[in-house]
Amino acid sequence: MDLGIKDKVALVQGAGGGLGGAIAQALAAEGARVMVCDLSEESAQLTVSRIRDAGHQAHALQWDLADLDSYDAKLEHIQQLLGPVSILVNNTGGPPPNLLGEVSVEQWQTHFQSMVLSVIQLTEKVLPGMRAANWGRIITSTSSGVIAPIPNLGVSNALRSTLVGWSKTLAREVAADQITANIILPGRIATSRIHALDVAKAQRENRSVESVSQESTASIPMRRYGKPSEYGSTVAYLASEQASYITGSILRVDGGLINAI
Repeated sequence: MDLGIKDKVALVQGAGGGLGGAIAQALAAEGARVMVCDLSEESAQLTVSRIRDAGHQAHALQWDLADLDSYDAKLEHIQQLLGPVSILVNNTGGPPPNLLGEVSVEQWQTHFQSMVLSVIQLTEKVLPGMRAANWGRIITSTSSGVIAPIPNLGVSNALRSTLVGWSKTLAREVAADQITANIILPGRIATSRIHALDVAKAQRENRSVESVSQESTASIPMRRYGKPSEYGSTVAYLASEQASYITGSILRVDGGLINAI
């Protein structure tokens, strides 16, 4: 199937990590011109190398989303190199596990800026170009915690839920311009982030990491962690022409894990 996004400019944040990297690779495989952004330039370059080795186009850009004043210069660089952004994938890192009573006001403010304000500001800055083209895709990756809050991840549950309300509202405001806005959320996908959470739980409960992973896998109807490539392919579909009538939605990639309607 031709997804109809050949030569579209895609900006993927957090693309040096497992989920973001898989998203960037899936979009590039469909012919999109991908800007791979990450806090770590080394990680971004590694994703670009994988994409180019597969015969596709991509460029790396170091980007600290917490630095809101840097956005204009970053987007000007992308505009000059590739053109206006048509596909925006908002994908931010998550906070460390914490009980809510252990989180300071300053920590809340820091995470709100890097996880929520960053997404809102970046989206607002690329929307004019999408409106001018009468075409755009805004895809925001969150967490299964927005539907079923995850223990010890209260900051993530709260802040990512904020993005769900924002995206739903935005979808109605930009739909007439043929721009879609959707939320995609992972279940337990086999990434370094999930491994780190398994390790943290094992340490809290004085258990082996293997037993934690086995217990987690047993709770998933498909009896396995998801593959990053499965997540990336789903994002590529949401970015496609075929998904042009899907907006304001939440799409789960969870193997049936979330036990809620």
